[in-house]
Amino acid sequence: MRPYMQANFIVSAEKLSQCPDFQLNEFPLLGRSNVGKSSFINALANNKKLAKTSNTPGKTRLINFFNFSNNFIIADLPGYGYAKVSKEAQNRWQKYLEEYLLKREQIKSLIQLVDGRHDIQKNDFQMREWVEAYNLPIFTIVTKVDYVPKPKIQSVIKKVENEFGGEVYPFSAIDNRYNEKIIEKLLQIED
Repeated sequence: MRPYMQANFIVSAEKLSQCPDFQLNEFPLLGRSNVGKSSFINALANNKKLAKTSNTPGKTRLINFFNFSNNFIIADLPGYGYAKVSKEAQNRWQKYLEEYLLKREQIKSLIQLVDGRHDIQKNDFQMREWVEAYNLPIFTIVTKVDYVPKPKIQSVIKKVENEFGGEVYPFSAIDNRYNEKIIEKLLQIED
């Protein structure tokens, strides 16, 4: 199997009523701003320009949909934890995102990305508690493992497994050797 798939951008939506109507399995990405959601999409697609990356946290303000070879959709969500926007705008995002996450029928599993260079942050725990309160399916991707010393990668993965439970996958935007297992996982999730 290849370590990436062809992908293309479909559309951006602010709220559920604007989301595209298709029947593919959908996987929304949850994560703090700058955890590497766009880099994750780009690496799986082997296309550095597909999802816009930025050094400025909080750039993603809409739900961005990407079609991976008509096999599944990845939805890039606004990051939580940091954004230079008004409280009012943040509350609106939260309302729209909750509606999307709870009512979108195409969603098969959420994917939470956490930064492998740091301990799990308070807002990562808060997001996980929210997901578990609604009993939504989820698994975890530990990003930026290329910045973690090689002998420590397994202990970082174990720590996240202990904190969050469930399946945990390492990921690097630089080294695509982790991509295959992630793509395999996304292809195996059935309705």
